[in-house]
Amino acid sequence: MDTTLSCLSHRSRTRTTPTTIKMHPPSSSRRLHRGGGGLGLAAIAYVSIDYLRHLSPMWHERLQPALWAALALAAIVRVPFYRHWSLELRSALPFIFSILFMLSALLFEAISVRSVTAVLGLDWHNAQPPLPDVGQWLLLGLNEKLPQTVVNILRARIIGLHHFLMLFIMLGFSVLFDSVEAPGLGLGARYMFTMGIGRLLRAIAFVSTILPSPRPWCASARFQVPPYAHRWAQKYYVPYATDSSAIRQIIHYDIAYADPGEYNVDFQPDWGSMSFLADFLRPTASDGSSSWYHLLKKAGGGCNDLLYSGHMLVAVLTAMAWTEAYGGFTSSLIWILVLHSAQREIRERHHYSVDCLVAIYMGIFLWKMTGLFWPVKDASRDRRLKKLDRIQNRLIQAAKDSDMDQVRELLNEVESSGQVRQSPKSRVMCCETTKVNDKLLHRIQIEASDLTASIDLSVLQERLTNMINLG
Repeated sequence: MDTTLSCLSHRSRTRTTPTTIKMHPPSSSRRLHRGGGGLGLAAIAYVSIDYLRHLSPMWHERLQPALWAALALAAIVRVPFYRHWSLELRSALPFIFSILFMLSALLFEAISVRSVTAVLGLDWHNAQPPLPDVGQWLLLGLNEKLPQTVVNILRARIIGLHHFLMLFIMLGFSVLFDSVEAPGLGLGARYMFTMGIGRLLRAIAFVSTILPSPRPWCASARFQVPPYAHRWAQKYYVPYATDSSAIRQIIHYDIAYADPGEYNVDFQPDWGSMSFLADFLRPTASDGSSSWYHLLKKAGGGCNDLLYSGHMLVAVLTAMAWTEAYGGFTSSLIWILVLHSAQREIRERHHYSVDCLVAIYMGIFLWKMTGLFWPVKDASRDRRLKKLDRIQNRLIQAAKDSDMDQVRELLNEVESSGQVRQSPKSRVMCCETTKVNDKLLHRIQIEASDLTASIDLSVLQERLTNMINLG
């Protein structure tokens, strides 16, 4: 607390000089845009150096280890001076819960990714043409109209999924340098929790309606599944897939009336209690004794997990986190990279245009939605900062007049403005706040008799803001 209050005023050797107050815009009401700071430069350096792998592999091999070593060393040096470990510890449990939730969502998604391809068999995927995509047509048309340099930039693999993940990790660790507000674990917990929700909703979406891949060869290249459809698809889809009269009949009768004949029998592995997954993963005899988990790992990506794009969801959530926590031109640059990544997904036919558009909508919506209930402490802090803005002049005058009762009353007003309801926990915090205010009053009493003739309002505002943030 002494550190918080040590700069309440600049000391002066004379007391006869008329008192003047320097009015500066209050720091709590200013929107901090740090995008031009060290974090922004580190992010730009990371993306630029990593792109050197395509331009100059030799320089990439030299510069990338040097960059990571410099960033790691800077973080290690800052650890002993980090002031918000209590906030990090309070965020540890939500962080762990968010990790477990996201991993569970990713497991469900991985099972669904293979299932949507396996259920129809390889023959269907090899024969099914891609859907018409106006976004693909537009990009091909722009290739003919734009200068070749611009086209080459649009085609360049500047940024990928791992870049967006690493950019968020850099954002989280930047709390060590006070580039973003603590706690970093709290920001990470919200990011992973939002990611988990997005992954669950995405899996439900692409399982609901199976879209043909923009790359018809994808299924054969990535998955070793039977060529024929699963018995569910043989009964409910195959007889009505191409015959318009059969489709009319099933609409009319609303029952699967066609006789599918003899079902092809799938290979049944011995997976113990997990054998029920065989209907979804559809292993073949050549997989032998491979575990179900091994089947999920070896694909290296999906083919029909299209609506909506998981890569774009990660990109948008990273951009939203940067915009909210950091701001500045770096966040604008990341949004440009998000759009560049989206057009590349469409251009290279990993996704349809609608997959990327919906992913952008969903990423923004989910981040905003979790923000409604996640930062309860932040909302309380914001209310206290706004209250501090309103009473700052009265607080300074009371300090100069050595009116400790008035100072105490004003500080209690600031703290009470952040309280929403009285619970046992909030009553404990209220007691803790009283102790903090008593320490503050004691410090002001010591320094009140030696207040400077020139009070810098921005300094006082900053110190009180730090007190609120640390509380």
